[in-house]
Amino acid sequence: MSPPRVRLGNTDLEVSPLGLGCWQFSEGKGLIGGYWPALPDEVVEAIVRRSLEGGINWFDTAESYGEGASEQTLARTLSKLGKQPGEVVVATKWNPFMRPANSIRATIGERLSRLAPWPIDLHQVHQPISLSTVEAEMDAMADLVDEKKIRFVGVSNFNASRMRRAHVRLVARGLSLAANQVKYSLLDRRIESSGVMATAKELGVSIIAYSPLEQGILSGKFHDAPELLKSVKGPRGFRSAFRNRGMARAAPVVQLLKQVASAHGATPSQVALAWLLQFHGPTVLAIPGASREKHAEELTGAMALTLSPRELSDLDTVSRV
Repeated sequence: MSPPRVRLGNTDLEVSPLGLGCWQFSEGKGLIGGYWPALPDEVVEAIVRRSLEGGINWFDTAESYGEGASEQTLARTLSKLGKQPGEVVVATKWNPFMRPANSIRATIGERLSRLAPWPIDLHQVHQPISLSTVEAEMDAMADLVDEKKIRFVGVSNFNASRMRRAHVRLVARGLSLAANQVKYSLLDRRIESSGVMATAKELGVSIIAYSPLEQGILSGKFHDAPELLKSVKGPRGFRSAFRNRGMARAAPVVQLLKQVASAHGATPSQVALAWLLQFHGPTVLAIPGASREKHAEELTGAMALTLSPRELSDLDTVSRV
């Protein structure tokens, strides 16, 4: 049974509550893609197949993920699995760093080429640092919508003010801002105090939560076996969340996740994702990543899990400490 679909922002695009984040499909290429080790093609295929079987119907990638390698890997894998354009939703992102807004138009051909034959359903500005204004970027995106090169427009890592400016400019073009993709989890709830969540709800913009499991910390595996921390290599291992203080801060949240999971015959990861998808109603979607087939199977199970009001409240309280 497929999970219920939710609308992406004020668009007519219907997606599963969970999408699959595809950063890990970067083939280990480039500064950003090198954050994760390269995955064999057969592993990627198993992850995508299991995600589709579990009810996920959309995939999020980006230009900067392996310098386009993730986009190509995703497109190639979907084709190998027999999917057709229109059967799944594909989102990607333009890298604005040290670039002007006209780069959006200049690079759209490469995005479409790497993703071919899949159209771009959601095109996002990856982060707020660029050589142009928000308004110029939204105008460039709106031009691409008019030319039918993309369907909808989103942003990523935008604060409340920038998100509102993007929304206003798109409305002036007869469009709406579909989503703001931001870091959000039970261990990182800053968007609730910064005004991003409130602004999203006011404007009807979807929040797409990336790193919703804090790169595995909320699964509880590092608390169960602290020696696994030694296996966390590269830039990921330098994050404060993986240090002693970060692990200690996460411990009460992980402990409650385990308790709730036990009551439901679920896993801590599934409970953490279910909280994100339910606590704020349909406003929040999430894009966990998966580096193994079993991860994808576990993640999709979160969409079938319903937490009680008390469980939602208890997790809210413990994660605010």
